[in-house]
Amino acid sequence: MLPLAIKTNVGSDLIYTPLDEENDWLLAKAMFNQNDLFHGQFYHLANSHAVAEIVHQAALRTMSGNHPILALLDRLMYQAYAIRPVGEAVLFNEGGFFDQSFTINNHGVRQFATEFYPIAGAFRSNYFEEDLRRRGLINSTYGPDLPHFPFYEDGSRILPVIRRFVQSFVNAYYETDAMLALDWEIQAWIKEANGPAMVIDFPAAPLERVGTLVDIITHIAWLGGVSHHVLNSGEPVATSGVLPLHPAALYAPPPEQKGVKDLLRFLPDEQKSVEQIALLARFNRPQLVQSQETLLHMFNDETLLERGRREAVFANERFMMDMREISEEISGKSFGEDGLCQGMPIVWKAMDPAQIPFFLSV
Repeated sequence: MLPLAIKTNVGSDLIYTPLDEENDWLLAKAMFNQNDLFHGQFYHLANSHAVAEIVHQAALRTMSGNHPILALLDRLMYQAYAIRPVGEAVLFNEGGFFDQSFTINNHGVRQFATEFYPIAGAFRSNYFEEDLRRRGLINSTYGPDLPHFPFYEDGSRILPVIRRFVQSFVNAYYETDAMLALDWEIQAWIKEANGPAMVIDFPAAPLERVGTLVDIITHIAWLGGVSHHVLNSGEPVATSGVLPLHPAALYAPPPEQKGVKDLLRFLPDEQKSVEQIALLARFNRPQLVQSQETLLHMFNDETLLERGRREAVFANERFMMDMREISEEISGKSFGEDGLCQGMPIVWKAMDPAQIPFFLSV
């Protein structure tokens, strides 16, 4: 998706277009990218971490340690709470990494995440396709369809594979809606999520359909195992935070008029560039490939599969086979004869199941 124009909304509130001088248009895109990088890094805190955590905590408060659904949630929430102490110690502290690299300091970051939570933290309205439909990105009733949409193209392959496993696991315990209705621990969980946990837009209590339980768990798996890594983990250092035109901060005010000759004064110097790269690289987790902690292995846990009965073992084999196939397709992406890949001048592989973590990694 290529911008028709970029408006600064600050200072002289200039409007830039591709018809401007090359330096002006490059600067406009750098300013846009700077905002996009900030938005992604801190929107995802409210959209994935905060949502998955409170749903899981509601389950911890209401389900016994032997409940199979809690075992599945525990697997999906592996290491999920590590971001809290790490973030407070080195990311969101006074003078920490974000203060050093981003335009907005740690106080502004907290305010941003808090203000966006009512939208970013909504549960059902942020289901994969529901979110994209609501924003007019797919099945739009106005304007033409997007000719290319890599996030949707790759995600629409991955999500059904996750859902198929979850459905097999859940159906092994709840063959009918009536059986689900009799599980007082599940019903207490849903009540807790809608009550003290205050999960926004969560399915109502009592939970009446097995399919709704599948929806809930599938969304938690999506948030932690896929959506999170499109905005965080290794994606920024490889794509959305690549210098020089994706700076975490601008080092000169937006110009009052067009005709900029020197772009360097807006961009980080050598030291600040190294700091930005080092910060974003810290979120990359290449070692997880060797330790089999990628999306490919999301459900490949002996203890979990034993709890899920034979159906879960077979479902995991199918899951891993399908994810390997998707990984081969994504890792094999390349430029076409037009010099583009999925309509972009970059090869975007941020959703490769054999590379991204299956959990909310930090």
